[in-house]
Formats: sequence, C-alpha cells, structure tokens
Amino acid sequence: MAPGPNGLTPVFERARQQSEKTVALTFDADMTSDQGPRAAAGERFDNPQLISTLRTLQVPSTIFMTGRWAEEYPDQTKSIGTDPNFEIANHSYSHHAFTSPCYGLPALDGAAARADVDRAFDAFRKAGAVNSVPYFRFPGGCYDDDALRALSTAKVTAVQWDVVSGDAFAKDPDAVAEQVLAGVKPGSVVVMHCTRSAAPVTEEAIRKIVPELRKRGYRFVKVSELMGT
Repeated sequence: MAPGPNGLTPVFERARQQSEKTVALTFDADMTSDQGPRAAAGERFDNPQLISTLRTLQVPSTIFMTGRWAEEYPDQTKSIGTDPNFEIANHSYSHHAFTSPCYGLPALDGAAARADVDRAFDAFRKAGAVNSVPYFRFPGGCYDDDALRALSTAKVTAVQWDVVSGDAFAKDPDAVAEQVLAGVKPGSVVVMHCTRSAAPVTEEAIRKIVPELRKRGYRFVKVSELMGT
C-alpha cells in the first residue's frame, strides 16, 4: 500500500469495497526470542497438522511468522515459504511489543523495533523461504503513531484484522468456528494462530470453518490478493 498520512506505515484491516465474497485466513506463528529452552523441553510452537490441513483443503493462507519461529523450525519455514498456497509475512523477530503497554510483552524502542523487523526477514531468507511478502503484523496487534513512524523506512504494510477467531488458548473448536463464522464479511481478514501449545484447537476449527464458508459462497485468498497487490 502507499504510505499512510505524514509518511507513516500504512495499515490494512479489511478490504471494505468487495463485490466478491473473499476472505483471508491469517495465522500467527508466534515465538519469542527467549523461548528456545521451552522448545528444547518439548513445547510445540509449530502446528504441522494445521499446515497439512490447509494444503488438503486447498486454502490459500498468509502466515505471519516471527524470525525466532523460523530459526526454530527452518525446514517447516522453507516448506511453507516455497509452497504457492502460502505467503510468509513478518510478525517481528522477537514478538516483543512495539508500543507499551501490550499484554505484558517487553517493549522495543524505535531503532530496536526497526532492526527487529529486518532480523525476521533475514531469518526467512536464511531458512530458504521465497514466498515472503512486505507485510508486518504488530505483536499483540499493538501499535501507535510512533511505531508506524519507526517502521516507515521498512517499506511494509501493517496488516491487522477485523475478525478475531478467539483460538488463542481455546479448548473448544466449535466455539472458535462459530466466532469466525459469525464475524466474516466480504473482504475480511481473520486472525488465527499456528502455535500448537498456545492454540491447540485451531486445526480442528479450520475443518469446520472452511466447508461452511465455501457453502456460503466465500473464496479463500491470501492477503496479497485481498489487497490487490
């Protein structure tokens, strides 16, 4: 997207003038810079079954990935990032906040925030992901004008959402599916997660969401198509 007012990073939430029933499912692959020990102890921040299901159902999707996740799961990052069904967008390297307060996340200042974005893109390249796009999602969805100004030289579009799936720490896939189905409108961006330990029922919810939205006439697209870029 073109720069926002006063040169700020532009923000995209939903394609509002849609004559076609399109919807973008997006999945945050969260991992912080200090969660390596938890991964080493067996905690799963990935969700390969979810990715497999999206492939089986042929659902184009955008994965907002942290650089730390890409470093922890380089083979999966390359697999996702070379599959034309997917595109990888930037969710920061460290999953630290770009403004404070933000759900208790430690905050980065402007220079550190800008470097954090570059570090994530570097991690994607190092893993061999080629389908990476210049979109950025703020950790926690938290931002202000200072954060948008800090990223203005990164030449990214900040991508938020208009439908919250509620999959984070959810235990009932039916409730997640119902929340998504109730919120989707033409041009919607749905936020979900690709982190099994923090969102354990997402894959099961997807198996309910996708057929129902298709029955309602919706077509799934990546964020790049929704934005028309």
